[in-house]
Amino acid sequence: MDEPFDADRLARFFVRFADTECVQEPLYDALCRIAAATPDVLERLRAAPAAQRRPNLLLAALHDLVLAGATHPLAAYYPSVGGTRAPDAALAATLLDFCARHDAPLQAHIATRTTQTNEVGRCAVLWPALQAIAAQAGRTRLALLDLGCSAGLNLGVDAYAYDIGGAAFGDAASPVPRIACRVDGAARPDLRAPVPAIVERLGIDPAPIDAGDADAVRWLRACLWPHDAPRRARLDAALRLALARRWPVRREADCTEAALRWVDALPGDVLPVVFNSWVLTYFTPDALERHKQAMHTLVQHRGAAWLSAEEPRLRIGDEAAPPLPHDADAQRRMASHWALMLPGAGAPTARVIARSHPHGKWLEWFGGDPR
Repeated sequence: MDEPFDADRLARFFVRFADTECVQEPLYDALCRIAAATPDVLERLRAAPAAQRRPNLLLAALHDLVLAGATHPLAAYYPSVGGTRAPDAALAATLLDFCARHDAPLQAHIATRTTQTNEVGRCAVLWPALQAIAAQAGRTRLALLDLGCSAGLNLGVDAYAYDIGGAAFGDAASPVPRIACRVDGAARPDLRAPVPAIVERLGIDPAPIDAGDADAVRWLRACLWPHDAPRRARLDAALRLALARRWPVRREADCTEAALRWVDALPGDVLPVVFNSWVLTYFTPDALERHKQAMHTLVQHRGAAWLSAEEPRLRIGDEAAPPLPHDADAQRRMASHWALMLPGAGAPTARVIARSHPHGKWLEWFGGDPR
């Protein structure tokens, strides 16, 4: 049963989102604060499933209509369509007028769409993590399952070029703009470790994005921040590469069950790695518990590795990241925790191997030290 609509809780969510996620996006910072103070705007999220009642969904729905060519003064605030107007005193009234004039398509987006970030910047952490997994397991052949894959762009982790803490890494000939990731702290991922071969790969998602579908791809662009032109260019290049490489992406209503079937079908000499990034946050509590139990079995009894990059509260075991400094800002406190679960003595063991910006702009590497 869906959760009851709680406008006050949602308003606090919008303010928190502005504080933690929109530091470098002035338009979204302003829109979130306007929405939090405007019941008429928040009310539109009532049509969304409970797990999707989030600032990201409303912001993406508005952005998609702007990208689709909706004629309205609100477009002047969006750099993604050539707008140059900074958030000002007129923005609140402009937003309300836009919502009223485009109510039907806005409501349809909110009721039927899901947020789909598919951020390839995360691969700057994923690729060193796969190296570390292969080194620890003593395996050179990996199979990668991206659970909640969207368009499956993270399946191309070995096809991108990186600048990780100033070190060039990856496929120098990649047509996708080099992905830069700052490394904070004393530890560094070992980029000189043997590079594993990904011999099998698959993306699964209840609502995958077809990289060749113009409307679906526009929704992916709508899920990006309007001011971030480099990220748009990187997404477009990654989509072109995905079309050329045809990395397999499959629609699965039950991704947990699909992961179990996938591992069962793999050759015995391949190490299965199940990966998810900012996916578990959309699971209902019951579905999340079921998924955890299934993954624990997959790891302990079938030898898989589970790599989970989620917000700090979503632990996959008893892992804990090194403490943050007392003056850490809100964005750092909401960083992705990269938890790795491997088979242990009698039960699987999990540890946090890295902490990173949700889009891979920086990382703290903890590596192989159990925490």
